[in-house]
Amino acid sequence: MKVAIVGAGNFGTAIANIVAKNGFPAYLWMRDPAQLADMRAHRENRRYLKGHPLDDNVVPSGDLAESVGASDVLFVTVPSASFRQVTRDVAAHAKPGAFAVSGTKGVESDGFRLMSQILDELLPECGTGVISGPNLAEEIAGAHFTGTVVASRSADLRSAVRRVLASPTLRVYSSDDVYGVELGGALKNVYAIICGMAAALEVGQNTVAMLITRSLAEMSRFAVSLGANPFTFLGLAGVGDLMVTCTSPLSRNFQLGFQVGKGSTLDEAMEQLGRLAEGVNTLRVIRAKTTELGVYMPLVEGLHRVLYEGYGIGQVVNDLMTSEQMVDVEFASPETWSTALGAA
Repeated sequence: MKVAIVGAGNFGTAIANIVAKNGFPAYLWMRDPAQLADMRAHRENRRYLKGHPLDDNVVPSGDLAESVGASDVLFVTVPSASFRQVTRDVAAHAKPGAFAVSGTKGVESDGFRLMSQILDELLPECGTGVISGPNLAEEIAGAHFTGTVVASRSADLRSAVRRVLASPTLRVYSSDDVYGVELGGALKNVYAIICGMAAALEVGQNTVAMLITRSLAEMSRFAVSLGANPFTFLGLAGVGDLMVTCTSPLSRNFQLGFQVGKGSTLDEAMEQLGRLAEGVNTLRVIRAKTTELGVYMPLVEGLHRVLYEGYGIGQVVNDLMTSEQMVDVEFASPETWSTALGAA
């Protein structure tokens, strides 16, 4: 098999290196000619993943037709804001029967479209799926042990992705809950901003544990309202990804929240970060959807007030701590859940 990675950010580059080290030719496509020339000259992505040389099997490319047209597996790893347009360009060159996999953790605002739904729409002759999990690019590139989840309705796609990605340092698990896996990857970015703010405020470990646990409850509650399996959130794409993104300074969303917690405005924090934090766009999209669906999401609502409505952090924290207290674990057996609701 040949593989194309469409998008040469830090995650796309890390994926390309793993695929290449597994012995598969890996085209790493990028739009920027200057970045392409630099990568070819130095055999390293010095812009996004400095210090990690490209494997010999990685082919940096600016030719989308060549990269996509030759490949059996396509990983699309561009930011969500450009995902539709890039996928539309990919569609002009993709082979019928190829496998297209999203590695982008975000939601399209127009019509609340997940990346897998965009792949389904624009690549109807391809099998589609997503990968998600606790997958910080710098740690993957540094050969730290981790796992990821490939989700698809196609068993053949799941098998192909395991074949090209599984390595001594990366375990690849499977799921058929595409929306659950994908929503976990998108939603956790919102909560990472909150946890970054908490870190800046130097809260205690009890507070961090409560934030992460209640974040997991919120994101699973929201995903279930859209048809996802709540138990998906007990796995790598749920609690695994949430945990690492909410605690690691390597997370762009955590970094952005940290700057806001130190007193920066959202615009100042984004400028200091210098790179896209997907959680900023996701927050607005999720908040609008929760309002439409009537799903109880107090952390999302609180963060929206801080970033977009001029509320102070202290005021929002007070509102959260004095809000109605419901049951702890929502997704138990129906009998247990009914009894708990009655008691609440």
